[in-house]
Amino acid sequence: MLVHVVLMRFSDPADAREAKERLEELPALVGEIESMRVGLDVTGSAVSYDLCLTTRHASAAALAGYQSHPAHRALGDWLRPRLADRVTVDYEARP
Repeated sequence: MLVHVVLMRFSDPADAREAKERLEELPALVGEIESMRVGLDVTGSAVSYDLCLTTRHASAAALAGYQSHPAHRALGDWLRPRLADRVTVDYEARP
């Protein structure tokens, strides 16, 4: 099991809520997503990111399939101009 974690900071933090809604549509469209969680920051500290996305995939190939899926790419086209920063971590986890 591969876990994909993305932290996003938006130029306008108000965009985080719409991003969450759009991200939560992906599991119905992308079969390579085993599970997804999306959370919005509630503390607003100076070091906080606005949104945390966690997806689980059966393998590295499934993660690559998710990342290249047209629905993911279209969402990326919407997200990129709104992001001030983004970081990711991918790690192996037990199912």
